[in-house]
Order: sequence, then C-alpha cells, then structure tokens
Amino acid sequence: MKGWIDLNTTEQFDTLIEKSNSETIIVFKHSTRCSISSMAERRLLDIDTANEKASFYYLDLIAHRSLSNYISEVLKETHESPQILIIKNGGCTYDASHMEITAKEMIENL
Repeated sequence: MKGWIDLNTTEQFDTLIEKSNSETIIVFKHSTRCSISSMAERRLLDIDTANEKASFYYLDLIAHRSLSNYISEVLKETHESPQILIIKNGGCTYDASHMEITAKEMIENL
C-alpha cells in the first residue's frame, strides 16, 4: 500500500510505541488470505498518507503472525483480522475491525 511502511519485527514495534509519545501511529493488520481483509485494504487506499498527521504501518498477518500476537499482548487488544489500531502515548486509542474499517472513520479518530 502506497505510503504505508511494512511492520516486520517486535523491535520495530517497540520503537513505534516509543515514537507514539510524539506522533500518532496507525497499524493495519491485514490477512492476505481473507476477502474481508482485502476489502478493508481497498477502503484504506484513498488515504493520502503524506497529508495526515500520523505514520502508517502495514502488517502482513500471514508472514508475521507472532508479531501480531505480540502487538495484541503489548496493547492489551484482542487480535482481529483485519484490524486498524491507532496508537498514541504508548497505548491504543482506537481499534476497528472487519466491516468497521473505513478511511473516514479512521481519519476522524486521529
């Protein structure tokens, strides 16, 4: 996804938690095998990541399931797929999954 940074390691996520104290972090957890997840991904393609006041990260759940589990554990959020997480000040301030994922709703919660 254009403008979204691949999220691949627990170390990278730990750095994002620290970074969330000074900027908003968005994580999209996506299953490449799920049609609902693909629909959610298409809904997010309209976001102009360059013009939003946040950093956008993309997690491929099939390739990095253990990282997804780690994120759920750290943030105390139930794992879902697909899922959008907005992280500020070290914690999750917004969580949406499945049909709830829309660009408009996510931007309104930044």
